Amino acid sequence: MTSPTSGGVPPPIVVSRRDAARLEALIDQPRWQNDRTASALLDELTRAAIVDDADMPADVVGMNSRVECVDENSGERHELTLVFPGEADAGAGKVSVFAPVGSALLGLSVGQTIDWTTPEGRALRLRVTRVSRAAQD
Repeated sequence: MTSPTSGGVPPPIVVSRRDAARLEALIDQPRWQNDRTASALLDELTRAAIVDDADMPADVVGMNSRVECVDENSGERHELTLVFPGEADAGAGKVSVFAPVGSALLGLSVGQTIDWTTPEGRALRLRVTRVSRAAQD
């Protein structure tokens, strides 16, 4: 898996304190020990600006966000909801934050772009075009 980058440098990201705490608790579970995607997600959390939930910008991808993005290489548009692992459902467009593309999108804001290589080796340049957030539980 190629780490998410924009021109070779990871774009700055923002994560809410609540999301960071929940994700770190999941990563600490034995199920995720020695998992490359969990390790990459922890790296993302480590470099993220962690903000109070009330200060989380509305245009930033967080947990349970509905994300619209476009692959700038192909023009293909994607809509997905970023969810916790047990809620993932590809058919419903629900992508786990523990999936490589899920961890790559976490914390990005509208207008930011990431270069990402799919597990099949296809190069994508995803630009976030819209974020809408569901109410947190």
